[in-house]
Amino acid sequence: MIRLDPAAASPAPPPSVPAWALAAAGAPSDTDAAFRVGAALGALDTLARAQPAWAGAWRQRLALKCAAPSMRLAGRTEDEAALRDAWQLCPAGADPGPAGAILGTWRQLALQPQAVSADRLAKVTEMLGLAWDEKSLADLCTQIEDVAGSQRPAPFAAAAIAAHVVAMRPDAELLAWWLADLVLAQSLRWPRPLPLLMAQAFGPAFRTEGGGGKRIRPGERGFERAVCLALVQGAAEVCRLAAELSRRAEKLLAVAPKLRAKGAGDVIFLLLNEDAVAGSLTTKNLSRFAVRRLFERLQQLEAVRELSGRASFRLFGL
Repeated sequence: MIRLDPAAASPAPPPSVPAWALAAAGAPSDTDAAFRVGAALGALDTLARAQPAWAGAWRQRLALKCAAPSMRLAGRTEDEAALRDAWQLCPAGADPGPAGAILGTWRQLALQPQAVSADRLAKVTEMLGLAWDEKSLADLCTQIEDVAGSQRPAPFAAAAIAAHVVAMRPDAELLAWWLADLVLAQSLRWPRPLPLLMAQAFGPAFRTEGGGGKRIRPGERGFERAVCLALVQGAAEVCRLAAELSRRAEKLLAVAPKLRAKGAGDVIFLLLNEDAVAGSLTTKNLSRFAVRRLFERLQQLEAVRELSGRASFRLFGL
């Protein structure tokens, strides 16, 4: 029998962005946008520093939500479901393909500390399909350090590094968004970055007014203001997702004592730390058949969701 403390799901209810910061009446001025983003990041700061039991699943879900619009920027068509399949159904050690590799960069961002090095950038650019020489990567590292240490407000630092990357390499906009989140975390001294801005890149914050709704790219006029507004919306969505996963994790941990399968604790750990867990999983203590029965039991208890919608090759998560 498993005995886990339901209180471990979350030490406190996740914060939320104040309603007034999300008010959409008219077009906010630059000053108003900066004021709103301060309130939004203040709420998000608590979450970014917390380590609730479900933090891993939350971060990986954010990575997936940034990877999906990345496909559009990369000229691909995969949605969240296809990306989840590309990652979860790929054999260990096998190439997940271009879409899976891009998802991998966002997963890396969500899991690793916000420190940056030329070696790390080399790996990320390779996963994004970009060819960069060592000197350019070293110069980029220096620029990241300069921007992050410039004492400018965090949203403006994030906007600055994104604009710098696109000015250097117009074909590297996806890397620009990835680095924007990293520099944001560095400026705010978060332990690890949160995938945020890419999820908003095609949203209303980055659409021009009176210009046919043209997308504002890094470095273009109004980009800093757009980053502020995008972070307000992104922070609100991230906080709502945290609240949702907190409730589901609490339910999962509450039913844990009812699970008698030896090794069920390993599966619960994975559910709390991953976006999805394959129904065909095997562990040291659980056969594939035992895992299938465990997931059936968790579904009966309404403690997990089936994410794929398929009858086979099923995926489960909070």
